[in-house]
Amino acid sequence: MDLFKEVMIWKRTGETSAVRYSCLQDMLTGKYAIQSADFFRLPIEGEQFRIFERQFVELLLDVSPRDRCMWFESPEEAITAHDHDFSVDTKNKPIQA
Repeated sequence: MDLFKEVMIWKRTGETSAVRYSCLQDMLTGKYAIQSADFFRLPIEGEQFRIFERQFVELLLDVSPRDRCMWFESPEEAITAHDHDFSVDTKNKPIQA
């Protein structure tokens, strides 16, 4: 059965910025994966949350997270791997190639 618990994890990355990790916990295995990471900076735009929520659901429905995501024993491990895989620098902004 495909049951997942959504776990939101926030990390402040500066005085006016933060990243929200949309983490999933697989209810069968207890392991964690990052579904997506959303970057925020003041001032927050009105549509920003709605767009991120829609993207979260679209990702969940498009392909099972069990097939798409890498799974880890802890949320911290999942975040570290996600940041590494997506080349996020110490300020948690994607690095431009």
